[in-house]
Amino acid sequence: MKKAFIPVILMFMLLLSACGSQQAQPVQPQSPEAGNETKEGTVIYQSEKGPVEVPAQPKRIIGLTNAPNIVSMEGTLVGVDQWTKQNPLFTEKLKDVEVVSDADLEKILALKPDLIVAGSEMKNLDQLSKIAPTVVFTWGKLDYLSQQLEIGKLLNKEKEAQTWIDDFKSRAKTAGEQIKAKIGEKVTVSVFEYDTKDFYVFGNNWARGTEILYQAMDLNMPDKVSPGYYKLSLEAIPDYAGDYLILSRRNGSTNDFLQSATWKNVPAVKQNRIIEIDTEASTYSDPITLEYLLKIFTEQFLAKS
Repeated sequence: MKKAFIPVILMFMLLLSACGSQQAQPVQPQSPEAGNETKEGTVIYQSEKGPVEVPAQPKRIIGLTNAPNIVSMEGTLVGVDQWTKQNPLFTEKLKDVEVVSDADLEKILALKPDLIVAGSEMKNLDQLSKIAPTVVFTWGKLDYLSQQLEIGKLLNKEKEAQTWIDDFKSRAKTAGEQIKAKIGEKVTVSVFEYDTKDFYVFGNNWARGTEILYQAMDLNMPDKVSPGYYKLSLEAIPDYAGDYLILSRRNGSTNDFLQSATWKNVPAVKQNRIIEIDTEASTYSDPITLEYLLKIFTEQFLAKS
């Protein structure tokens, strides 16, 4: 009986050993494609620096860059850069949100973010990525609509972002056609900004509504204006002035040049073809800012034609 019983025991022990061995083997991780779900509650976002595993529904976002885009998608921010915080278009939405920078590692850690959005030029990116999944964007690498779409993808709201893009393009194009029908196809528009000492001119793709004017509405820049922005000597300002002027100014600021004969003799000034905008509310190209400026431009161009 003992001889028959021992092999049975041995077989039973070997079976248990085999099962235990199988359970102990580690599961080999797989690299899911961008946008595919990984472990519960996360997805892979294909960033410009490579794939990043991020929350499918982030609840505590630090926006060191592109915060206005995040706000427009109703993302839940717990930390934001100082420039967005002081923008009057976002004051109410961000009243309880902390101001942080890429240097504030301890403060960011204390806010317990589950997602950080940062600029590629910023410091401490490696340290930030240890606090929470960190997605990096390079300013200007994407056009203003593509950037909004990427924020939509990141927040798992791509469909909503694309719907807004299609609608905005359609409405802005229609507004541009209405404006050109009244002021003419070849009329030019300049975007100036001033502070107490200097004047600047803005070309295409540099906020201040330039994306709306020169891309979405397809209005014309003066020939002398080039992309980017640059400071003008006061005597050169008339050479860069279009038939209409968008004048960006900070609340309360003034410049003595506005009282000069040179400025007053600019044709657009003499004909009151000036549309003023608030600099602090016009420095981004997110949906909230774009909607704000689209309304101003449409109403003012048609009123001054």
